[in-house]
Amino acid sequence: MGQSEQEPPPPSDPRLPPGQRLQRGWPVLHYGPVPRFKPLTWDFQVFGATASAEKHSWDHEGFHRLPRTTIRADFHCVTRFSMLDSEWSGVAASTVLELAPPAPGVSHVMVWAEYGYSANLPLAVFADPRTVFATHHDGEPLTVEHGFPVRLIVPQLYAWKGPKWVRAVEYMRADRRGFWEERGYHNRADPWTEQRYSYQEEPQDGPLR
Repeated sequence: MGQSEQEPPPPSDPRLPPGQRLQRGWPVLHYGPVPRFKPLTWDFQVFGATASAEKHSWDHEGFHRLPRTTIRADFHCVTRFSMLDSEWSGVAASTVLELAPPAPGVSHVMVWAEYGYSANLPLAVFADPRTVFATHHDGEPLTVEHGFPVRLIVPQLYAWKGPKWVRAVEYMRADRRGFWEERGYHNRADPWTEQRYSYQEEPQDGPLR
């Protein structure tokens, strides 16, 4: 990983959550190896409590033919760096919900990525217009180190809630902890209240361990 320039945040900048610093460049951070992309076998699935009770699936070309959106949003990593005003392009999570609707009673989703990595989200957060399955950053395709071909962007939460190398979405009628939430990270991950670790949780913040 290359060196990235850092600078202290402007004290009056309202876009930086507490404890975050402004970052120039985009550090590469992830758990485990970088997966090898196999376009002939890659697919994007929606399963679990779907309205049709069936699994939905798109191959690589089919996913990239879905309606696209572009947003400008900030990116807050729990390791305390923030990138401001990034441009993210891809498929809105709300589009996935329209094409593969959840069944009544679905309250949460689990987003699954390569090697079994997962991140849980409330359905309302997943449906937010800012939540995007990004394929491009600042007009350029994602690099493999940053999640090519698809990563989830959830600007309102810490970035671990947006996995790289996404492969599937599971609809759930109850919350369940994802990969990092099972390993001591906060279930909700709101950067504005510094919800970093599970010891900070209130009883209403997540499922029982």
